[in-house]
Amino acid sequence: MDTFLRQSIEFLPILAQGLRLTVIVTIGSLALSTALGLVWALMRVSGNRWLAGFAKSVVNVIRGIPIIVQLFYIYFVLPDFGISLTALQAAIIGLGVAYSAYQSENFRAGIEAIDRGQLEAAQSIGMGWWLTMRRVILPQAFKIVLPPYGNIMIMMLKDSSQASTITVAELALQGKLIASSTFQNTTVFTLVAALYLCMSLPLIWIVGRLEQRFGRR
Repeated sequence: MDTFLRQSIEFLPILAQGLRLTVIVTIGSLALSTALGLVWALMRVSGNRWLAGFAKSVVNVIRGIPIIVQLFYIYFVLPDFGISLTALQAAIIGLGVAYSAYQSENFRAGIEAIDRGQLEAAQSIGMGWWLTMRRVILPQAFKIVLPPYGNIMIMMLKDSSQASTITVAELALQGKLIASSTFQNTTVFTLVAALYLCMSLPLIWIVGRLEQRFGRR
């Protein structure tokens, strides 16, 4: 136990550097996936078959390609077309685009769960489609999608470890580097698992509270 504590004190400052990048990747990709997912969802419910068809095709393509392959493509292939990104930028964009497909389905389900009569009532008093969405539909849909949105956030936090495949020195990669140089696998990966758990547990608790609150409604 004393050895574990001594090694923990030695390794934690290094792991904290990876933890910082994990948080940056998670927040950045969450913001991007939310924005893109909302765009795809609004296109799907716009009533324009061309926009809806385009958005559906994009979402299906994104969902059909593994996240790791999307990361490889953005980081290793785009430079061939003159688009060079840092590993951190590629990780945020790759995870953001990948998760935008799942966010889109979440948002679309929330929007379509609202009674269509509210949309018709808003339009009958002269509100345009976008104004109706912004003031009537989306505020109600937000409450519906909030619990599953929280689950997506937890999944994204854990999947941020895939950024290590394109050399982003986040928590998982820092742990791997320390373990390979010290051979203290048990201590290192126990700390890595504990740090991920410490970040996930508050999110899990928040999601549970949201599900209880909005589930009753």
